[in-house]
Amino acid sequence: MQAQATRNSDPGPGGGVPPLAGFTVGVTAARRADELAALLERRGAVVLRAPVLRIVPLPDDTELLETTRRLVADAPDIVVATTAIGFRGWIEAADGWGLGEALLRRLGAVELLARGPKVRGAVRAAGLREAWSPASESMAEVLERLLEQGVEGRTVAVQLHGEPLPGFIESLRAAGATVVAVPVYRWMPPEDLGPVDRLLDAVLSRSVDALSFTSAPAAASFLDRARQRGRCDALLAALRHDVMTACVGPVTALPLQGHDVPTRHPERFRLGPLVQLIASELPGRVRPLPVAGHHVEIRGHAVVVDGTLRPVPPAGMALLRALARRPGWVVARGDLLRALPGSGRDEHAVETAMARLRTALGAPQLIQTVVKRGYRLSLDSGGRGHSGPDTP
Repeated sequence: MQAQATRNSDPGPGGGVPPLAGFTVGVTAARRADELAALLERRGAVVLRAPVLRIVPLPDDTELLETTRRLVADAPDIVVATTAIGFRGWIEAADGWGLGEALLRRLGAVELLARGPKVRGAVRAAGLREAWSPASESMAEVLERLLEQGVEGRTVAVQLHGEPLPGFIESLRAAGATVVAVPVYRWMPPEDLGPVDRLLDAVLSRSVDALSFTSAPAAASFLDRARQRGRCDALLAALRHDVMTACVGPVTALPLQGHDVPTRHPERFRLGPLVQLIASELPGRVRPLPVAGHHVEIRGHAVVVDGTLRPVPPAGMALLRALARRPGWVVARGDLLRALPGSGRDEHAVETAMARLRTALGAPQLIQTVVKRGYRLSLDSGGRGHSGPDTP
């Protein structure tokens, strides 16, 4: 699968600038990536997609076959279905081994718990009925219910969702349960790491404003790839200070939080609330500036001037960010030259890029030329946090 960046310029609900217009959001999901990208694009974002993992089903896996035979021969007391794709894959694999009907009979006779509505739908599509499903779609709530009702001396089969669930399983075993893990599929690195590396490079260069994760294995895999390339420290610095990290839930965030990366997640662990969270918080990270009588918001790859989105070339954004670090202060041409990507030593490149930036902004007076010194944002007096625009 190729990484691709797409954008959507539809206006927001009020006909103004969409909340994510001018921002780039990285999507690491393998499953439902198209749905997540579409939700982000609908709010104006440029989306950079790079699935960091692929799902490998295990219809021929010896461990899954032996586990299924064991459960058919000796029924558990409780079965926990954690994902729709995993549950369906288990039934399909059992059908292929000639164990499908026997497995369904067993599952129909035990207490079957489904983690969330999608799993519940897969359970019912198989002709079964769940005994209970948490409103929060949280494995923590499933665990809480099991521990409250008591599992001592009981056998609990847990369909894994691509990675082990050590905290969940260990808690059940500590409470006296016999736990049977059902490994239906595994997460594996993508066959083509090119899109992942491009997304990683974009995060390192701060070309991505927010990075989204929908599974803990994906977060761990992204960190592992950075480590393999010798860029883990640089990645962590970007995620700790510049790039917003949004996770679909607290479990997904654990690999990142283990490296002191601040994360945000919605109260409901779904894609829609995740997108709403990004759309709400990402614009709030931008500090509006009163410049030359205009209201200016410097976003990831564009600028909002008086409520109008102004796309700006990368060189122009580099200059604008250099000026905005100390709004109202004069920035020397040499410093601006160093901020330009691949500019070399000719300060004429600054003048060329500055002319294009002023054109893109549609308001040339936003940036003032200070003769023989450099350039400055024409910050209105009420917005200055220092003694004057020419303070060295």
